[in-house]
Amino acid sequence: MEFEKRPMVNWYDVQQLASTGLKTLISGIFGNFADKREMEAALSPGASYYNAADKEALWVDYVSDLGDGFNPTYTVAYSLAQAKLSVGGQELKQGDLLIMGGDAVYPTPEAAEYENRLQGPYNAAFPWKDKPHHTVNEPYTRQLFVLPGNHDWYDGLGNFIKLFCQKRALGRWLTEQDRSYFAVRLPHKYWLIGIDIQLNADIDKPQMDYFRKILETPAFEAGSKVILCTAEPSWVYNSWDDKNKSHGRIQFFIDRVLYGDEKCPYYEKNKDLRIAAILTGDLHHYSRYEQVHTQTGRVTQLVTAGGGGAFAHPTHLLKEKITLEGGYDATRKSSFPTASQSKRLAWWNLLFPFFSLQMWFFLGAFHLFTTWFLQSGSRDTETFLDAVKRTPDLGKLCALIYNHIRHSPSVVFLNLLLLVGLTFFTDTATGKKKWNYIAGALHGLLQLLVFYLAVWAFAVVNMHHLQLDVRSGWQIILFSAEMIMIGGWASTMVFGIYLLVSTLVVRNHPTEAFSSFRWEGYKNFLRIKITPGGATIYAIGIKKSITDWEEQTVDEHAARFRPKQTIEYTLIDEITLKP
Repeated sequence: MEFEKRPMVNWYDVQQLASTGLKTLISGIFGNFADKREMEAALSPGASYYNAADKEALWVDYVSDLGDGFNPTYTVAYSLAQAKLSVGGQELKQGDLLIMGGDAVYPTPEAAEYENRLQGPYNAAFPWKDKPHHTVNEPYTRQLFVLPGNHDWYDGLGNFIKLFCQKRALGRWLTEQDRSYFAVRLPHKYWLIGIDIQLNADIDKPQMDYFRKILETPAFEAGSKVILCTAEPSWVYNSWDDKNKSHGRIQFFIDRVLYGDEKCPYYEKNKDLRIAAILTGDLHHYSRYEQVHTQTGRVTQLVTAGGGGAFAHPTHLLKEKITLEGGYDATRKSSFPTASQSKRLAWWNLLFPFFSLQMWFFLGAFHLFTTWFLQSGSRDTETFLDAVKRTPDLGKLCALIYNHIRHSPSVVFLNLLLLVGLTFFTDTATGKKKWNYIAGALHGLLQLLVFYLAVWAFAVVNMHHLQLDVRSGWQIILFSAEMIMIGGWASTMVFGIYLLVSTLVVRNHPTEAFSSFRWEGYKNFLRIKITPGGATIYAIGIKKSITDWEEQTVDEHAARFRPKQTIEYTLIDEITLKP
């Protein structure tokens, strides 16, 4: 299929911010009223599962947070399409199944975004042809199972259901589910269960009933091991914010649905059930916590693998040890990038103006608009800029500003809009929580200071040194250019410094401080091997995404684009899930 190679989403594009913010607001308000999971249950009343238990050995690939810029998304898709990869001295086979663990597209789930950011790259990486060549040992197609993340939910799952719940193909990966959640029976008593947590870690009753019916079947044997897939690392969010209840809801699903209560017909059978691992994305890095129940000693690997194509998230904000409700302690075992690499990446925020040109010009235009109101609010023949150009020091400048704006409610409103907006932009879910508002307020005050200093400096230069009349066309043009180019740059520079200080000192804004520079590196995905001896999870890292691709047509069954450089793989982690 033809598609447009899209760049990384610019999260500080003002138009993008407004559009995504509006859709987030709407989905948050109406999400419960437009919950299509009930419709899914009505259209597919059974509780069928996909059976892949007939193989002696099975490979499963897992990727999450994909469908962003072409280069990182296709780098990962191309890697997933390879029959085998040599990583860390081992040959790792392509998965018989591919699991997409959430956020299949960014920024919002329009059909065009899915087509350009997900379908196009994955179709090109593993293309479907009408006359397949394959052998018994190397089947032509693979199975695909997809969980929705919050970005897939912004339209109430409308496009997600069309793409992934109607037995369609994504390249040679064939979708097998008819709901936004699924169960897969794996060999050797392993099960892969994917749950749809909607927007607030909510697991609806039809979904719980679906899994209970499967748990009652003889196929779900005593002593089964579960690899649970969900759309967010609730344990990390709980460690940052003790008011976050998402992990409690996941634990409720484990305790009351998977294990069941005394009224469940499978209660006795599932007493020895083991949650071997929980896989998720949402944070665009790799990290692993080892969770141990303090009383039973049961061990569960908590794995975040959100490196499918979106910008890299920091890891230096992750805690070494966390305590979770239900008597669980978890210790961090691995991360990619490392904490030191993550801290070094944060310094790219000093180039924030150049990564966010739209924000640069927006803030410059906002300051110019405020200056216009300052000028129009003059009470006599001498304008505000006329008075400012003769002000010799900061003390008199502050007095002049106060005397002027107290008679100009429009300027007060714009100043408060900037101050309050930046104060409440502050992330209070991490770091020092509500104390972070102090840093946000200081940021807002600093932006106001930058604005008024810029007005003062440009007035002195233009009207005092260059002797331009305040009403002359050349002065107006020059002042406008100065405010947009220099004033806008200064404001976005302050914004970048605020993000840098936030992530390194205040320890908040994990998303805002790293989405700003849209880092394409540090991608990752999982390759899981299940054998009679147990299961092994291989976490594969790609430090640098490929940016130079060659289109090829030599083999009609091969990838459409081939990397001109070698993709370098790193074995981040090797986790053995013993029987």
